[in-house]
Amino acid sequence: MSTASPPRPSAPPPLRMESLDAPGDEERRRGLRTMRTTATALLVLAALVYALTIGRDGFLGFVNAGAEAAMVGAVADWFAVTAIFRRPLGLPIPHTALIPTRKEALGRSLEQFVAENFLAEDVVRDKVQRAGVPARAGSWLAHRGGAERVVVEASTVLTGALGVLRDEEVTAVLDQVVIRRFAAEPWSPTLGRLLGEVVRDGSHHPVVDLTLAEARTWLVTNEDTVRRLVEERAPLWAPDWLNERLGRRVHTEALRWVGDVLDDEHHPGRQAIDDLLARYADALQHDPETRAKADEFQYRLLNSPGLADTVQGVWAALRGYLVDALDDPSSSLRQRSVEALRDVGQRMVDDAGFAARVEGHLTDAAGHVVRRFAPELATVISDTVGRWDGADAAKRIELHVGRDLQFIRINGTVVGGLVGLVIHAVTVLAT
Repeated sequence: MSTASPPRPSAPPPLRMESLDAPGDEERRRGLRTMRTTATALLVLAALVYALTIGRDGFLGFVNAGAEAAMVGAVADWFAVTAIFRRPLGLPIPHTALIPTRKEALGRSLEQFVAENFLAEDVVRDKVQRAGVPARAGSWLAHRGGAERVVVEASTVLTGALGVLRDEEVTAVLDQVVIRRFAAEPWSPTLGRLLGEVVRDGSHHPVVDLTLAEARTWLVTNEDTVRRLVEERAPLWAPDWLNERLGRRVHTEALRWVGDVLDDEHHPGRQAIDDLLARYADALQHDPETRAKADEFQYRLLNSPGLADTVQGVWAALRGYLVDALDDPSSSLRQRSVEALRDVGQRMVDDAGFAARVEGHLTDAAGHVVRRFAPELATVISDTVGRWDGADAAKRIELHVGRDLQFIRINGTVVGGLVGLVIHAVTVLAT
């Protein structure tokens, strides 16, 4: 028992172009009619002159020969021009109506031409370099209102996007795509490697400096708090004068130690902090007990019943702030964005090194896009031409280039007549 094969997807219908009038098409039609009428009038004139001078000698013989050759040239060029778009006189002559009958081959040829001459990597890179994008963009951003324009347009787009998004949908995506994916993979090895790299590079030193500076500031302004903490933890039998003296001593030594660690980058205290962080980074990667504790904390954090509500609340607050800030031209977000873009633009104008780096990045990006996607971009041409309705495509193309092609007919008539005169002159001289 045979089974019917599944239906194949049908090809898209031909793209009709009759209704795709562009600005200026009516003027193009008038120009095409005028030039076509002119070329035809010259053919008719040559035919009348030829008919009136048949059998004449002397000067009129030259006129007759010129008119005869002019007719031949006019008819030949009319045939050549017409054959591009349609069959002359509707006759099925081979290699005529080239555009309607060979539009697929035309599309492939155009695709190959564009890919080889316009989408070549060296061509695109050279064009980007000669365009001077950093200087022009920088001047536009810094001096011609470009920064304000970018911020206004970006604010409009982002406000529209935020208005479309629903809080519950965003929360669901964050829960399913982000939180659950994080929960499925243990963090400890990745955090351990990251912390180890931070310690090896010394990237944590600014954080340590900030923490020590805040600790020293707190100790300076909270001496009474330190003394009270010492007194509260002293034995009941200790006299008050001893507790007070011990509190002052603890505060002084703590303040001196924090200051020494902050001021001396080679202090043993700093080395102790580095060693502690390095050991913890190694334990996160290789110690089963440490990894188990980290994984337990991760599980409890990401599976907390209130996490979803927290995420939704944070998103709602962030969304509300962004909507208000983007909608208010005087908001700090928009003002700082404008200032930042102006600064970037001014730097691209003033700093040649920065402009060169920006241009290099743009050139590399354009080269990568062309190298990676040029074939796909070029196929847009052949695919589009392949979808054209043949007759409509011929009419559209003729509308754009037909007026200039009529000059071929005019030139053929004139040149044919001149050649006819020369041939007749040679004939007369030879006889």
